[in-house]
Formats: sequence, structure tokens, C-alpha cells
Amino acid sequence: MHVTEVRVKLNTPTQDRLRGFCTITFDSCFVVRDIKIIDGPNGVFVAMPSRKLMDHCPRCRTKNHLRARFCNNCGTQLDENRHGMTDEGRLKLHCDVAHPINAQCRAMIQETIVKAYHEEMERSQQPGYVPQRLDDYGEDDFEAPKA
Repeated sequence: MHVTEVRVKLNTPTQDRLRGFCTITFDSCFVVRDIKIIDGPNGVFVAMPSRKLMDHCPRCRTKNHLRARFCNNCGTQLDENRHGMTDEGRLKLHCDVAHPINAQCRAMIQETIVKAYHEEMERSQQPGYVPQRLDDYGEDDFEAPKA
């Protein structure tokens, strides 16, 4: 498996630690979107795409986020201790949508994205800079992988 394209969209500078979003393509045939680039205490790192975990209201069965105190549909008060904890004792509120299986793959993805992020930061300093678009993939954008 090889990374064939990385697209980085920089975030507008704010006090927030989110520096941008990334889309990465593997072997010209598989795309992972919404990878976050975050400025952490030890430098920039990558956070894989995730979704908020939800559960059902015991009364009407409508889905609600785990932090919700009341049902969005019927208004029933929800049990605040209805969700699980991580091994570190924190609430597990999100679940990865896509993620690497081993440390070697994670390191390869992180290094590739961080390098592309720094290159995009350099390009953004140039006159006439136009930010990359992350949402305009079509079938005609890719060549068939070579055997």
C-alpha cells in the first residue's frame, strides 16, 4: 500500500489547536477524508476521522449523543452514567471511522501528512496562494493502479 496523494486544507489561524484537514489517497483507489491536523504539546500530529457515539432514549428509542442530558425527541431526562469509560477513566465519546491497524502504518501516515502540511504552509506564504479543495474527487481524477 502506497500513499499516492495527500491534500491539505489549512484552517484559518485561531486560538484553536486544529491546524487543518487532510484527505489521503492510497494506491490511487482508496480515499480517507476528514483527517485532522492538530498542534499538540510535542508538535503537529494527526487525528483520524471519528464520529460521536450515540445511544437510544429508553422511552422513545431516538438516538442521542452520550453527553445529552435530555432526549432530543421526547425530552425525557437521560441517565448521565449510561456510557462506558476508557481504560484511562475518561468518557468514551467518539469512535474512529478509519484508522491504521499497527504502529508502522500509523507512523507512515503521520509522517506523510505532516510533511504535506509543512509544504502547504510554505506554499500559503507565496503570493497568489489558492487553498486546495478536499471535496472534488471524481472517478476521472484517478488512474487505474499499475499491476
